Amino acid sequence: MDFLIPTLVGFTLLVSWYRGMAFWINSLLLFVLILVTFTPNSLFWIVYIPLNLILLLPTLRLVLISGPIVSLIKKLHLMPSISETEKIALRAGDIWIDGDFFSGTPDFKKILNEPYPSLTNEENQFLNTKVDEVCAMTNDFEVFSKRDLSPEVWQYLKENIFLGMIIPKEYGGLGFSALAHSCVVQKLASHSQVLAITTMVPNSLGPAELILQYGTQEQKEHYLPRLADGREIPCFALTEPLAGSDATSISSRGEVFEKNGEIFIRLNFNKRYITLGSIATLIGLAFVLFDPDELLGKGKDLGITCALVDASLEGVLQGQRHDPLGVPFINSPISGKNVVIKLSNVIGTKEGISQGWLMLMESLSVGRGISLPSTSTGGVKLSAAVAGSYSSVREQFGLSISKFEGVEEVLARLAGNAYMLDAARIFTLGAIDSGKKPAVINAVMKYHSTEIFRRCINDAMDIVGGAGISLGDKNLLGHAYMGAPIAITVEGANIMTRTLIQFGQGVIRCHPYAYTEIQALESGDVENFDKAFFSHIGFALKNMLRMILLSLTRGYLHSPVSEGVGAYYERKLVWSSATFAFLTDFVMAHYGGGLKQQEKITARFGDILSSMYLLSATLRRYKHENNEDDDFVRYIGDAQLRIIDNAFNEILANLFKSGVMKYLFAPVRFYMRLNTMRREVDDDLSKIISNSISVNGEMRDKLVDGIYHSQTYVNIQDALKAHENVLPSMKKIKTAIRKKQLPKQKIYTLLEEALDLNIITLEEKEALAEAKTLKESVVQVDGFDVEVYLSRKA
Repeated sequence: MDFLIPTLVGFTLLVSWYRGMAFWINSLLLFVLILVTFTPNSLFWIVYIPLNLILLLPTLRLVLISGPIVSLIKKLHLMPSISETEKIALRAGDIWIDGDFFSGTPDFKKILNEPYPSLTNEENQFLNTKVDEVCAMTNDFEVFSKRDLSPEVWQYLKENIFLGMIIPKEYGGLGFSALAHSCVVQKLASHSQVLAITTMVPNSLGPAELILQYGTQEQKEHYLPRLADGREIPCFALTEPLAGSDATSISSRGEVFEKNGEIFIRLNFNKRYITLGSIATLIGLAFVLFDPDELLGKGKDLGITCALVDASLEGVLQGQRHDPLGVPFINSPISGKNVVIKLSNVIGTKEGISQGWLMLMESLSVGRGISLPSTSTGGVKLSAAVAGSYSSVREQFGLSISKFEGVEEVLARLAGNAYMLDAARIFTLGAIDSGKKPAVINAVMKYHSTEIFRRCINDAMDIVGGAGISLGDKNLLGHAYMGAPIAITVEGANIMTRTLIQFGQGVIRCHPYAYTEIQALESGDVENFDKAFFSHIGFALKNMLRMILLSLTRGYLHSPVSEGVGAYYERKLVWSSATFAFLTDFVMAHYGGGLKQQEKITARFGDILSSMYLLSATLRRYKHENNEDDDFVRYIGDAQLRIIDNAFNEILANLFKSGVMKYLFAPVRFYMRLNTMRREVDDDLSKIISNSISVNGEMRDKLVDGIYHSQTYVNIQDALKAHENVLPSMKKIKTAIRKKQLPKQKIYTLLEEALDLNIITLEEKEALAEAKTLKESVVQVDGFDVEVYLSRKA
């Protein structure tokens, strides 16, 4: 009984601390615990009570703690510097479930009830009629030979408003949801990258998007109908030779001047990598605007501005093309010398002056969440579909190569990535369609969708071998493989996205207190700093306790809302989030303003954030599909937890590498490696996942849903079906060989003898012969006459 009261009080304190209750409640509980457990002397109370009063009373804290801290930070120049352009980037877009992961207490009841959208009947009809028709019109091999889409395809795209999917119906567009926009691009990408990119760009960052968000009503009424029906072909000119996609470094210049009482802008620019640039009739242009005579009354240096430039204006030069790895989508340099536009050509007119950086940050954010994940998912599904079918049809040593364990491992990776990436794509689009602009999550999607596609197309090429490297009508993967590196470079190279954006922006934007503290320090607002700083300390202490307790219980302290196998991974995600949140605060305190220079560390935090998101998206799909697909959730969950675990270990391995802290920190490293989140690779599970893509069935159809079924694809599927239909007959012949009823030869050379011995029926023999023909057709590659080959352009 002597221990009952202290135990109850101590347990109550732990629960209060774990749940993040107010500091005064925890302080009171600690006071009671000390009182009922010990008999402190007077000296203890002389120290303890004033210290608590200082911490509890804001007036005392301001004078004795917060004020001196602010002064010291300023004196030692410890405050992290954030430029105005960085602040705009941080404010662009919305915080979504990324904020949950930074909180350390992700709310899975909310996460698993986030929208998971579906297409309308109208959108479905367009996808299955218009999109299929334009794919049927497009021979990708000929597109590469002729270096462009055919005039008929261009006209079809214009007439059927493919270039105006995002434009509302009131302006002549289709008014499609982000999901429909994505599904169209995904299907096009599974057939022809050139077709997908040509359609994608006018519906991504460019004049239509910017006019919709920031244009005047007059600009909307004039330009949007013309963009929707293809009378205007748009491009967006941002990238420059020395600036890349970093708009803060652009040198393109606009200068305000007056002529006959009217204000104009004289532009000089030199851009590169501009998709559709050489044929665009309407150029969206980003430039730095100067007003030397202050005609606009806003100062001389007006900053980044976006305008609409008629390509027919004098001084615009469009006459060249780039050649991006031989993939013939239209991409070009574009430049202008002394090009004169009116003030009304600025997007938003006078109100749009100086707003270009904000426009770019918000529009790039949405583009990262739609365009690149859509093309990448289409490519991943195509890779999985082709490799799965081909590996069953292709035989080596009398066995389908899909049954070789090395191939099984790769097929499982393809199938798992197809499932996970599609889950993340749809989950992200649900947020966008509900009005959110999740900037950090969109960066995660851009990076991982393009990297996953690059890995998957390489995997598929390994499996199909010679059929992948021999170009021609029969090759569905070669052109996708050639174009894989292109997406990596779009809207910022992936190295930059991983090291600087995912965690670098997320830690300031999504952390509940960090940005408030920085703002308070910049303005010298001691009162707001005090509130944020002490809330931050309580936040860090809460996550420290949560991390410890969740680690000791391996996540089972958390009561999940997920059902089935999802509950296991939800517990691990909550454990991961608490560890992530605490270590975030730890490295922020350790490195201070120098954290953003620790790119290897921030990249690993970005990996953890990404894996938590991808796994959460998988759990959302799992719930949406009535908690089916246990094997896929296990396969994806285990893979992502291995990534998370490895990243945590690498972060800890690179903290305190010398001095006394190296040894004091060693037990923490050892414990983290010992008490791992991961489960090891399960080869039996890998076999199940592999079979889901290499065997016909509902699961295979679901994994590759949304890709275009070209005639070549249909031929591969027919061969797979024929192969599966004759498997019982093949088994009969193999059994006869083992019993020495038939000689040990290739099955297809024994058909007549097997029929004569009544091992197979006539119908079986004919089916085997047909399957052989179909399989040989699939494995065979295109050949060209020498004259034809030498005359080809690509």
